[in-house]
Amino acid sequence: MKPYEIRTYQDSYEIYELIEHSTRSWFKIAPERGGIVISFGANGQELLYLDKATFDDPNANIRGGIPVLFPISGQLAEGAYEWNGQRYSMKNHGVARVRPWRVESTDTGDSAAITLTLASDAETRESYPFDFELSFTYRLKNGQLIIEQEYRNGSAEPMPMYPGFHPYFVADRKALAYETDATKYFDYNDGTEKSYDGRVIDLDKLPESVVFLNAQRRDITFSPAERLVVRMTYGEPFKYVVLWSVSGKSFVCVEPWMAKTDELNRKQELVEVPAGGVHRTFLTISRVSV
Repeated sequence: MKPYEIRTYQDSYEIYELIEHSTRSWFKIAPERGGIVISFGANGQELLYLDKATFDDPNANIRGGIPVLFPISGQLAEGAYEWNGQRYSMKNHGVARVRPWRVESTDTGDSAAITLTLASDAETRESYPFDFELSFTYRLKNGQLIIEQEYRNGSAEPMPMYPGFHPYFVADRKALAYETDATKYFDYNDGTEKSYDGRVIDLDKLPESVVFLNAQRRDITFSPAERLVVRMTYGEPFKYVVLWSVSGKSFVCVEPWMAKTDELNRKQELVEVPAGGVHRTFLTISRVSV
């Protein structure tokens, strides 16, 4: 048996399943449904939550998996922003999660990998007036899911962005302590900044999100379910981690973002890709042995 395998099948959309046999690990991705990862398992255990009905409905926002957030993470005040004197409307979390991505290549050499791309078009430019191309390689190796990202700017001016990811992790508990060196978080429930010393944050009691503010390390570890410890590491641009859930639902979202919500209106921490340039970074998700 080869160490790595890639399968395809239909389940409302074409699904690519990438497998690493030695670690009993896999992930499943739906390129045409926003390039979303809908399943990731390590050592035989599923890490992600998915509301299948929202995945199957092409008009629904998917509740689950790992949605891609680009060019913004979060919301815009009144669903709009101004750039160079013109006003644009954009839905929550941007344009990438609702667009079909293209499969550029697959590989089963020293890992199981698939590369997807998404390019701007007339429809995306109505919300975001920049010529972009995203190239994401999703790689399974040593039981880890690695998302290698390239954000290319084909425009004649710098391209502002603050991408992120929105992973939904299976959870049988919501009151969690997080291993992070952040000492502060902002609570959108009461609009205040609070200190953090590793104590439990109970998302079942918080309808709105909270966001870790001042981490120096780019990693976070947490245990959302029995015998499941998740660790994420990510590139320097991901300065913030957002925590969110819905009461009564068996998930917690732990989301690396490059800026806080509504940054396209504040314009204080935008990541700018130079004209003709490319910005590269990564996100790694793994299950820690317990």
